[in-house]
Amino acid sequence: MAAMVRLVGEINTLISEVYDEKNEAERCRHTEYTAAVKIQSWFRGTRVRAYLRYLSKCATTIQKHWRGVLSRKYCRGLVKNSLLVLKLNHYNLLATKIQRSWRGYYARKYVFNYYSRKKYLEALHIKNELIRSELADFSEHQLAARTREEEKNERQRRQYEARRHHYLVSTVVQPGIYNSPFLPYPSETEYLLRNVQPLEHKKKRKNYCNFDPACLSYNSQVPKTLPPLAPKPQGPFREPKEVQKQRYKPFKPTLRVATDFFSLEKARQQLRNEEWVTRLNDDVFKPFSHHFVVYEPLLHTKSKFGPMNYGTKYFREEFPDKFLIYQNFKSQVPPIPIFDKFNDTYSRGEV
Repeated sequence: MAAMVRLVGEINTLISEVYDEKNEAERCRHTEYTAAVKIQSWFRGTRVRAYLRYLSKCATTIQKHWRGVLSRKYCRGLVKNSLLVLKLNHYNLLATKIQRSWRGYYARKYVFNYYSRKKYLEALHIKNELIRSELADFSEHQLAARTREEEKNERQRRQYEARRHHYLVSTVVQPGIYNSPFLPYPSETEYLLRNVQPLEHKKKRKNYCNFDPACLSYNSQVPKTLPPLAPKPQGPFREPKEVQKQRYKPFKPTLRVATDFFSLEKARQQLRNEEWVTRLNDDVFKPFSHHFVVYEPLLHTKSKFGPMNYGTKYFREEFPDKFLIYQNFKSQVPPIPIFDKFNDTYSRGEV
């Protein structure tokens, strides 16, 4: 009972405290609500951002793997193309070497032969010397003929001038200007005036001849006189001017008449002759013909002990001093030691 009495006595105090707590909660309710909203927004934002980061990481992983697949595919194609290009270059190089060897062999065998070309150039040099000597003789003959022609023209001119001035010749009564009494003997012009005849001043009659040899030629361009045409008769006839033009039309032979019957054969023969002149070797190369033709060795490479090294014969013949110098140098130089990688030893070598 005492506790009940005490509670009844303190009921007002409890009610006031409850109301105070309620008022205090009502006063702080907006603040607490705002704080709860902020906490919830922060949490929800954190969760959404974490989820977005997860999605971004997943998308990045997918893109990384896909781009890796594309890159590896592109690299494989690039490596494949590069390998194809390398193979093509390698095969082209091999084909170039084969073609170079074959073309060199063909050129040396059928197109350009060193020894035949050398003989040809030597013969050409001799021929050129002969032609130059003949041209020099021909030039001297031409110069002598030109000199004689000039002397003849000069003589004729002087004779013509002497005939024109023949009245200046000396007579028995009166000496001329070229026969001065103060000189021991007359001048050369005086002797020339005495030896020529004076010019004639009478005109010669022209000998006219009615005969014209050109009239007898078939291709003569002298038109023949035709009778005049009558006026146009009645009926479907052409105009007189057109008929006159047709009468005087020049002769135009056809192509069959103007050309030779064997012109085609002559042209072909001329082409063959020109081709034969420019050809270095008369043996025309035919593919796969070496199986049926016996190989004929060349004279300069055929000997009792086999083919000779290229250039040795002509080097010794044309440059004997150089060969002797090389032999002396070879004999004076000491041998060079050469390392043998198989036996790990040194051997004596020559220069």
